Amino acid sequence: MAYQTIEVNTEAFITTITLNRPQRLNALTLTLADELHEALHSHDQDDATRVFVITGAGRGFCAGADLDKSSAGDNSAANAPTLAERIFHALVDIEKPIIAAINGVAVGGGCTMTLLCDIRLAAHSARFQLPFTKLGISAEIGSTYTLPKLIGKAKAMELMLTSRMVESEEALAIGLVNQRVADDQLLAAAAEMAASIAALPPLSVRMNKASLNLDGDMAAQFQRENMALALLKKTADAKEAAAAFREKRAPVFTGR
Repeated sequence: MAYQTIEVNTEAFITTITLNRPQRLNALTLTLADELHEALHSHDQDDATRVFVITGAGRGFCAGADLDKSSAGDNSAANAPTLAERIFHALVDIEKPIIAAINGVAVGGGCTMTLLCDIRLAAHSARFQLPFTKLGISAEIGSTYTLPKLIGKAKAMELMLTSRMVESEEALAIGLVNQRVADDQLLAAAAEMAASIAALPPLSVRMNKASLNLDGDMAAQFQRENMALALLKKTADAKEAAAAFREKRAPVFTGR
């Protein structure tokens, strides 16, 4: 499928989605949100994809909602709830792992959308901002839920209420990102991590992502783990992993 605002490439079980509006620092529009939703959901159902990488073209990851109505994609204001809803639903129910490779600025929705990704890698030049309070609006894309879970309530309060810019070094220190790498190594690092995940049993990867995303109490989580374990033990990949271990060879997983 041809896209206007993103680029999509699949190779070796890794689908890389590049936000491709560099002239606007990849600012979010309804068209981009719709295309991101279509690309993620179609590839999530395709066995040729096991891991996603999302990054931005040019010098920034994403500058948030595009406030230029001429770029918004319809007659609605670009920061209307429909845009946040579309980005949220594009990301929230994807079964396969999503790695955000964050280059340059990630502001507003450009920051909060990364919180719905499973792993975040930041270039040294990456900078993060949650400017909602200073703009007189409320936070969105589920960030009042995801941000405190990642960095704790007190630090989330600080970043949200001050609306200050966060450099990549601090982002790593507070747990906003998983890794910080040199700018020219960002995509290579993301590809390396994606490849290491893609080499593992796909059903196990998806099941463990789903379990980690649950919010039940410990007893409910324990029951979920037992059910998942019983199901996964019966898969061809689990049997292949055991056979490869016994035979001292590299396993070949098929997602079955």
